[in-house]
Amino acid sequence: MTNKPSVLVTGASTGIGAGYAERFAKRGHNLVLVARNEARMGVLADRLRSETGVAIDIVPADLSDPGGRATVEARLRDDAGIGILINNAGTTLAATFLDQETDDIERLVTLNTTALVRLAHAVAPRLARQGEGAIVNIGSVVGLAPEFGMPVYGATKAFVLHLSQALNLQLGPQGVYVQAVLPATTRTEIWDHAGVDVDTLRAVMEVDDLVDAALSGFDQRESVTIPPLHDVGQWEAFEAARQAMLSGFAQSQPAERYRTDA
Repeated sequence: MTNKPSVLVTGASTGIGAGYAERFAKRGHNLVLVARNEARMGVLADRLRSETGVAIDIVPADLSDPGGRATVEARLRDDAGIGILINNAGTTLAATFLDQETDDIERLVTLNTTALVRLAHAVAPRLARQGEGAIVNIGSVVGLAPEFGMPVYGATKAFVLHLSQALNLQLGPQGVYVQAVLPATTRTEIWDHAGVDVDTLRAVMEVDDLVDAALSGFDQRESVTIPPLHDVGQWEAFEAARQAMLSGFAQSQPAERYRTDA
């Protein structure tokens, strides 16, 4: 038994989600694991129960499907023991925008954004009422870099970053911490979805290193954690430049460069 909040982890059958499940189990938190692959979650749950003694529930669900989302949303709303949400489930696509199928793009957007924001919205009111809790949203450095050539995936991860930062500002005063984690290339199965052999890529971070770094940022209560970025001053300068523009947005007239002579 534990007095620590339970942790619900999506995409928990493998990769980053499984890494989070293992770390929080070792910290003494009970778990709720969510993913499509029930068999894999069962193997992970059996091992973690044996190693740590925590209680683990398995919820098989496809978060791109409305029925699967509804099941997890209800659990987040109604289970007062869940105090931490790890919004990790996500996917990507192979090929370029012109070669991707519209239905596949829609599923990607649904899983990476709609599911993520619906789960956050399901748990946030209860955490705010309780005055404590955390939501961790797994984004990507691709959300900062259209140059990487992943327009739809990158756009969904830009959504995750903006949502997380805005929610942290809104919910922080009510005791709810929101963290965005931005991995770069990490050794997970997402590369199979992209049609890429991860062993052909350079500077690939291992899942254990990524999750350990993300949890260090979690413990420090960073609003944005970028494990591969060694020079944090670059991020701080980026944020300072962005914030410096805010006062300039409140204008009644267009900028001089957009004005034309009558």
